[in-house]
Amino acid sequence: MTKIDLNLTEIDSNNSSNQLTEISELIEVLNKASQRLEKLTEGEIDSVIGLDGRTFLLQHAQEELRENQTNRETAILNALPAHIVLLDIHGSIISVNEGWQQFAAKNQLTDTKYGLGMNYLDVCDQAVGKNSFNADLVAKGIRSVLDGSENSFMIEYPCHSPSNESWFLMTVTPLTKHHQTGAVVMHINITQRKLAEIKLSQLSIAMDGTTDAIYLVDRTSMKFTHVNDAACLMNNKLRNELMAMSPWEVRLTTRDELETIFDGLINSGLAAKPFESLRSLEDGSQIWVEIRQQADFSDDCWKIITVERDISERKESVNRLHRMAHYDVLTGLPNRKLFYDALSNALSADTANKRLISVLFIDLDHFKNVNDTLGHAIGDELLIQFSSRLVKCVRVRDTVGRLGGDEFAILLVMEDDSHNPAIIANKIREMLRKPFNLKGHEITMTASIGITIHPDDASDTESLIKYADTAMYRAKQAGRDTYRFFTAQMNVEVLARLDLEIALHKAFQNDEFIIYYQPKIKSKSGLVVGLEALIRWERPNYGLISPADFVPLLEETGLIVALGSWVIQAVAKQIGLWLRSSIGPVPVSVNVASRQFIESDLYAEVTKALRENNISPNLLELELTESTLMLNTNHTIETLKNIKKEGVQISIDDFGTGYSSLAYLRRFPIDKLKIDIAFIRNISIDPDDAALVLSIIKIAHSLKLTVIAEGVETIEQLDYLKRHHCDQIQGFYFSRPLPLLTLEKFLLDRKPSKIKKSKPPFLSISA
Repeated sequence: MTKIDLNLTEIDSNNSSNQLTEISELIEVLNKASQRLEKLTEGEIDSVIGLDGRTFLLQHAQEELRENQTNRETAILNALPAHIVLLDIHGSIISVNEGWQQFAAKNQLTDTKYGLGMNYLDVCDQAVGKNSFNADLVAKGIRSVLDGSENSFMIEYPCHSPSNESWFLMTVTPLTKHHQTGAVVMHINITQRKLAEIKLSQLSIAMDGTTDAIYLVDRTSMKFTHVNDAACLMNNKLRNELMAMSPWEVRLTTRDELETIFDGLINSGLAAKPFESLRSLEDGSQIWVEIRQQADFSDDCWKIITVERDISERKESVNRLHRMAHYDVLTGLPNRKLFYDALSNALSADTANKRLISVLFIDLDHFKNVNDTLGHAIGDELLIQFSSRLVKCVRVRDTVGRLGGDEFAILLVMEDDSHNPAIIANKIREMLRKPFNLKGHEITMTASIGITIHPDDASDTESLIKYADTAMYRAKQAGRDTYRFFTAQMNVEVLARLDLEIALHKAFQNDEFIIYYQPKIKSKSGLVVGLEALIRWERPNYGLISPADFVPLLEETGLIVALGSWVIQAVAKQIGLWLRSSIGPVPVSVNVASRQFIESDLYAEVTKALRENNISPNLLELELTESTLMLNTNHTIETLKNIKKEGVQISIDDFGTGYSSLAYLRRFPIDKLKIDIAFIRNISIDPDDAALVLSIIKIAHSLKLTVIAEGVETIEQLDYLKRHHCDQIQGFYFSRPLPLLTLEKFLLDRKPSKIKKSKPPFLSISA
C-alpha cells in the first residue's frame, strides 16, 4: 500500500495558503481511508471467512483497494487548483492531474500525454541557459528531495506563456516519508499575490521617496501595516522598532480617542480636513506638522492612512513675517500698526467697562545728537537699552510700542490710582537718571512725554495718539525732561502748526523768503563794520512772520538745510553787487544751523558762493552756536579749518548759553565771539551779569578774539560796553534789521565822509 505524504509544513505563500490547506486535508483523508482498509484485510477478514479461502479473497480485496485508492487519489489531485505531477525516484513523470493537463493545453503544448514518461530532471537540465527560470536550481532542488537530503524544495518563478505572464510557486515534497518512491511537484498560481506584492513594493518605493511621514494602520488590529522612511526619521526609530509600537504611542494619545477618530473617517467616507498640530519628539523637541487622514478599504479590511508633513520651517516663516509686520525689528516691541490695533481693541473692549485708558507718547530729548556725534550703531544700542528699561516701568498687561525713530508709546488701562499715567511718567524720568553704557560711551538721556486720557480727550485711536503727540511737543517747549497732559487748546495749536508747515513748503516754491540786514557798529568810531543777514518770511495774507514763529519748525522738518544754502548764495550775490556799486565792500555774517552744518557740505557751498560771485572771502562770515560746535567735534574742527583757510571769518553766536568754555573754544579756528543778549539786557542793573560780561570780554581779548555785544538797546548798556572795550555793538539802539532798500540808504548815509560832517556818531544814529 503506497501512502501519499506531501509534507506541506514548510510551504507558506500568503494568498495560496488556503489552497495548500485544502490539499493537505484531502490527502490526510485519503491516507486514513487506506489505513482502515488495510486493517480490515489483515484482521477482521479472518473472522468472516476460513483460512483456505483467505488468500484468494485477500488478493482480490487488495486489488480492489489499490484500484479504489488510485481513483480516489486521482479525484483528489484533479480537484486541486494546483498543476501537479508525480515523479518516480528517477525523476520521471508517472502521473499528472487535470490542472497540469489544462495548463499544457492552454499554453499549446503539443505532447498528447502531457509529459507522462518524460524525465522532469532531463527537461530542466536541457533548459539551462535557454532563457529558463533558474532551471538548474529547480533540478538541484528536485534531486535533493528525491535522494532524501532535503525534506522539501520551494521556488517562485515567472511563466512567460503565449497568452499571458503568470507567477507560480513551485513546491517539491517526497511522495512518502522515506523518500523511496518519488516526489510530488506542485505549481500553484500566485499571480494575484505577486501583483499585490509588486504593487505594494512600488507603493513602498513611492512612499519612501517622499519627505512626508506616512503611516498605514489596520483598523481591526490597530497595528501598523506599513510606515515609510520619513516616518522612521521623524520618530528617530528603525522600521522594525516603529512597526512594533502602537499607533497611539506615536500620536501621544489614547487608544479610545484614536479609534473614535478612525471610525469617524470610515463612517464619513471622506478625507479628514487637514489640521496642524505641535508634535513632541522623543528627544524633547517639538515640531509643527500638518496632518492629513483618510480611510481606505482594501484586502477585505479598513486601513487608515495618516500623512504628517513637517511644516516647522513654513510655520517659522509665517511667524517671522508676522513679527516683521507687527513688531519692531530693532527693539522687538510692537510696531506702530500693532500698537494702533492694541489701542483700538482696548477702546472697543472698554465700552462696557467704562475704565479710563491712557496713552503716553514718549520722545527722547536730543536723540539726533547721539546719532550725529557717535553714529547710528550707538544710537540703535541706545534705543534697545531704553526700550528694555521702558518695559520694566509698566505692568505685563500694559502695551509698550515703538512708533518709529526715537518715538515710543505706552497704553495703560487704569484700574486704580496706583497706576495713573503721571506715576508712570515719573518712573520713566527716574529710570533715565541712570546713564546708558553704549560701547564705552556713558550717556545720560531725558525724555519728553505727552499724555491723553480716554474718554476725556478723545474716543478714537487716531485722535488719542495725535493729541498725545501734541502734549509731548508741549513738554519739549516747557524745557524737556518733563510731561504734559493734553488740553483742547493744544489741539488748536497742532492744527495751526500743521497749517504753518504746509505754508512753509509752499514758501520755497513761491520765493516768499527775504533777507533783512542788521548793522554791526564799531564801538569806538560809530562806523558800520558789518551786517548780519536775518531771514524773514513774507507770508501772503499774513504779512511779515517773525523768525521765532517759523525757524524752529524749519529745523524740525529739515527745511532749514535747503534754506541755509539759499541764504549763503543770496548773501554772496548781494555782497558782489554792493562791491561793484557806490556802497562798496561790506562784510556780512550768515547764521548756520546745526542741521545745515551736519547734513550739507558747508565747505563746498561756501567756496562755490565765493567763486561764482567773485568776492573776497573776508567779506563773508559764518555764525555758529555753541551747541553746533559740540556736535561731532572732530568733523566740525576739520570743516571750519578748511573754511578758515579760504579766508572766511568764523564767529560764535549766543555765547554763554551753551556748555562750552573759552578754553575749550581754543580748539576751534574762531575769529569773533558774540555775547548773548540774555547777559547784555541787565548789565546796567545786575552786578552779576555785568561782571560776567566783563570777564568774557577780557578772556576773549586774551585769546585775540573780537567781541560783539548783541541786543544793545539803551545808552547805559552802550556806555558800559564802551568803557570795558567791547569791540562791536549790535542792537535796536542803532538799528533794527532792515530790508534791502532801507539798508542801502542807511549804508550810504553812514559812510565815513558823511559822518564827519554831521553830529557825533552815537548821537546821530536813531533808535
